[in-house]
Amino acid sequence: MKYQAKIYQQKAIDKILNQDGVGLFLGMGLGKTSCTLTAINHLINIEETIQKVLVIAPLRVAKTTWTDEWRKWDHLHNLVLCKVLGSAPQRKKKLANKNADIYIINRENVPWLVEYLGKDWFFDMVVIDELTSFKNRTTKRWKAIRKVRSSLKKVVGLTGTPIANGLLDLWAQVWLLDQGESLGKSFSKYREAYFDPDQRNKEIIYSWKPRPGSLRVIQQKVQDVCISMKSEDWLDLPDILYNRINVELDDASWSVYDQFERERLVPFLNADIEAGSAAAVTTKLLQMTGGACYDDQGGFQIINSHKLDALEDIVEVMYGNPILVYYHFQHELARLQERFPQAVRLKDEKDIERWNESEIPILLAHPASAGHGLNLQFGGSTIVWYTLTYSLEYYQQANARLHRHGQKNKVMIHHLTVRDSIDDAVIDALNNKDHNQEALLAALKYRVQKISDRTKSLDLTP
Repeated sequence: MKYQAKIYQQKAIDKILNQDGVGLFLGMGLGKTSCTLTAINHLINIEETIQKVLVIAPLRVAKTTWTDEWRKWDHLHNLVLCKVLGSAPQRKKKLANKNADIYIINRENVPWLVEYLGKDWFFDMVVIDELTSFKNRTTKRWKAIRKVRSSLKKVVGLTGTPIANGLLDLWAQVWLLDQGESLGKSFSKYREAYFDPDQRNKEIIYSWKPRPGSLRVIQQKVQDVCISMKSEDWLDLPDILYNRINVELDDASWSVYDQFERERLVPFLNADIEAGSAAAVTTKLLQMTGGACYDDQGGFQIINSHKLDALEDIVEVMYGNPILVYYHFQHELARLQERFPQAVRLKDEKDIERWNESEIPILLAHPASAGHGLNLQFGGSTIVWYTLTYSLEYYQQANARLHRHGQKNKVMIHHLTVRDSIDDAVIDALNNKDHNQEALLAALKYRVQKISDRTKSLDLTP
């Protein structure tokens, strides 16, 4: 197919060609991959300033997305791609092929790659597909790229959600692009300059919040190295509709839920909640609203089937039209497969093909594994969140599997939630763009206050 860059795509291509470090913060469907491949082709075969390129991507994206885009466009066929995947011996064999222009590896194997090549590192350009997976400066993968950063002529970072989990995450990503020129050489100095302590217990600080005006200043700092575009500003996307379906629990289920919540949260009435406690308690509460909960023996106990019943109502109304269902826990997957034998768990490229051919009526996926690089917009337009995620990044990326360029219908997103439960806190966290640890703490404090209010409302006078 002949490639004709759109206006916004040409801006992205020019940015890569003209700068040593570039962040392409482009929304879904704007063509981040094709823009990057077009720029690489120009750098290797026309300018001849780049010799070897390393692409780092999520495993599923590394397996298919880059080669699919390469096959799609005629002008890219003179590039040679090599996927450095599989076992260590298989990866070593692929690296021995010095005829390739682009080597593609999954992000988990980046530390191995840096250690294996050592002083024989031969890449002069690195592309990080889904730059947000390098937002944590303490991870092995981030530290590995930092070791070789000074030897690279160009680094390109691709993502649609650079600060889905907050502005603190931006420093590590941008440092890999410009080695600290925009936001400073040190994370601690960056945090000190733009943030104040938020959640804390005496000297222990659990979270930080941006100072007023920090967002504007940080945006100005990175505007030269990054280019940001939203899908809705450039593409004619279909409408997206959000629907909350209230799932009613029976008295027995409420009794189990209330007892657990009260016993685990009452100790926090006059004390601070730590992140570890918040994660443990909210995970259990989320399981309970879904109708089952892991026990101490490694199995799970069924509490009710109310969310399954609600999903069945949706399935019946859809009359066989495809539905993408997001689950959170493995026992939910097991129960979903038992209730809906026609459902298929998303595992590989064949499942994607079958879904897009409308051969799968119910596709089951975990948001962490279906978040990036998957084109599912041709198979359906309905999403059901069986259990919501606290991660705004996962939530947005998962919804964008259907709400993206090429979708012909309005996208309907249903949320199965139990009112006046932990589900309320999740909805509020996503609506208020709270994230992860901060959202967990806020949710638990909300539930503690609810219990406190209920206790105060009781007439305990003898």
